[in-house]
Amino acid sequence: MRRRMQVIFQDPYSSLNPRMTAGRIVGEPLRVHGVAKGREYRDRIDELFTLVGLNPAMANRYPHEFSGGQRQRIGIAKALSANPSFIVCDEPISALDVSIQAQIVNLLEELQERFELTFLFVAHDLSVVRHISDRVAVMYLGKIVEIAPSAGLYKSPLHPYTKALLAAVPIPDPIVEAGREHFILPGEVPSPLHPPPGCRFHPRCPQAMPRCREGEPASLNVAQGHQVACWLYA
Repeated sequence: MRRRMQVIFQDPYSSLNPRMTAGRIVGEPLRVHGVAKGREYRDRIDELFTLVGLNPAMANRYPHEFSGGQRQRIGIAKALSANPSFIVCDEPISALDVSIQAQIVNLLEELQERFELTFLFVAHDLSVVRHISDRVAVMYLGKIVEIAPSAGLYKSPLHPYTKALLAAVPIPDPIVEAGREHFILPGEVPSPLHPPPGCRFHPRCPQAMPRCREGEPASLNVAQGHQVACWLYA
């Protein structure tokens, strides 16, 4: 099971061992799981470097000799080394420059199609989520409040928190932006250690009702593949 599940970490500056060469980092899962040895091990590392757009001759360099984008490619190569079927991408582009972000997203999409991978892509950049995701789950204070196909969620958000999130994304057209409905959420996010009773979003929700304070709403199917946890739809 561990071979089938891998992770790409958020910060390429702290997720790579500074005492190991890039080649050893990428090949570590091969050693741990006993997948390859000797010549086969070295060939696999060269293949992985080429796969993520790096020169195999760089395998003997240390992490500090790479740029941020190159380091993240090393992290992706490491995640791919054991031939997984499921990869958790923990905000894999948030620590990178905008110009590099597009390259990494395009690389992930190419790898997903080539190896038929499933990604769990964790991110707060809604434009990236829309671009890369087939299905989107919106979380608030540790609970999923809405889950739907990507196109349906962005076209017809249902939960008040989802609406507020999407309304906060600026549109580069002053006329369209001026005519949009904006949501300004009051208050602060409560502590996840001591969440409020009932619906966790009710202290900040503009549509909160008395029942929102009394019980936590169940997730309901409101359309094909579209689920929302909100008393408005109960």
